[in-house]
This record gives sequence, C-alpha cells and structure tokens, in this order.
Amino acid sequence: MPLYEYKCQRCQRRVEKIQSFRDNPLTQCEACGGPLERLISSPAIQFKGSGWYVTDYAHKSGAPAAKNGGEAPDAKPAGEKPAAAPAETPPAKKDPA
Repeated sequence: MPLYEYKCQRCQRRVEKIQSFRDNPLTQCEACGGPLERLISSPAIQFKGSGWYVTDYAHKSGAPAAKNGGEAPDAKPAGEKPAAAPAETPPAKKDPA
C-alpha cells in the first residue's frame, strides 16, 4: 500500500498515512481540524544486490557476456597500437626516349 503525505493548510503540520488506492484522501487535520492538502513526494525506492554491471544483461547475440569488460570481441587492448598501413610505392618513371 502506498504512503501518502499530507500538509495542514492552517497549522502547517505534515502527516504521513499508509492508505489503499481505494481509500478516500484525508481532509481534516487531527491536531487543529484545518483542511489537509495531499503532497506529491518522490517514491521510496530500495535497490538490493551488488549493483548493475555490463555482465548482468543478456547480449543481443544470446551469447554469455564477455570477460573483457563488455568490449566487442574484436576490440584491441588499450596499450596495443593498430597495425600500420603498408607504404605505397611511387609510380614507375618513363624513359624519355
């Protein structure tokens, strides 16, 4: 059941009340009898477990997660340089004869 927060418009007192979705909202302050206003508050979220990691989710290919930190299988390690392109040979010169 959700937890609702109310604020009295007369005495500014705040009240929290656990209510069903079907219950009518509170309308009167228990302390002074003034009108209550339901406040919008952020939901209470509790995360459990060790956290979220790249390996926690299935990959599109259906294969298990890679052990290289989620990199693509053909990715090079950080210290490795890409192979150099082969040097071009200059075009052959024609003899002026």
